[in-house]
Amino acid sequence: MVYISRREDSNMNNLREKLYEIADEEYRKFHSGLCPNVENIIGVRLPKLREIAKKIAKDNPIQFLEQYKCELYEEKMVYGLVIGYMKENFSTRLKYLDKFVPMIDNWAVCDCCASTYKFTSKNLKEMFEYIQKYVVSKNEFEVRFACIMLMDYYLIDEYIDRVFKIFNEIKLDKYYVQMGIAWAISVAFVKYEKKTRKFLENNSLDKFTFNKTLQKIIESNRVSKDVKVEMREMKNTSSLKNKHEL
Repeated sequence: MVYISRREDSNMNNLREKLYEIADEEYRKFHSGLCPNVENIIGVRLPKLREIAKKIAKDNPIQFLEQYKCELYEEKMVYGLVIGYMKENFSTRLKYLDKFVPMIDNWAVCDCCASTYKFTSKNLKEMFEYIQKYVVSKNEFEVRFACIMLMDYYLIDEYIDRVFKIFNEIKLDKYYVQMGIAWAISVAFVKYEKKTRKFLENNSLDKFTFNKTLQKIIESNRVSKDVKVEMREMKNTSSLKNKHEL
């Protein structure tokens, strides 16, 4: 079991050493294939990173978040996870999110950490306001972070219409933004099929995002075969329109 002691944590020298000790070369090769263009992966599995982050969060998270300088993919993951696991107030979490979100340079760190921010459910209004600055960012992964947060916590009655409006207004032509929006809308389709259908019939998504949305709905195990047929027809119609536009 990996343990970051108080003494080691205060020195801030032990984490990287521990990460290298438990790194798995075969997993590094596998995970690197899932995260193209990310060169600083050493191959530590997510459950181990969660274990480390929970211990730091319990021990001395503020010192860690203030002092640690992240270089490795795994260090960024631990940093983001600590923000989710620590027992600090909401404003303190936001302070360190301000440091962390600009560090994000891949979908995995973004999505795994966002899913850990369960404190959002108790601070819906405040977090919704907070992520608006990332919605309008020009940084691909800052916008991705906002999209995944909206998907994880705001596909609910009170916010669903506002979420669709935000997705309609995002115009950043970046792959991980487009895929994040497509994923989120496909999840919304399962929860709010009628409302999401209406959105799909009248939206200003770019063609790539729109078609990826339909593709993800088709691939969902929670969508009936009949509905998948309808989505394929909608996708084919959209593709045909694209050809005519060309």
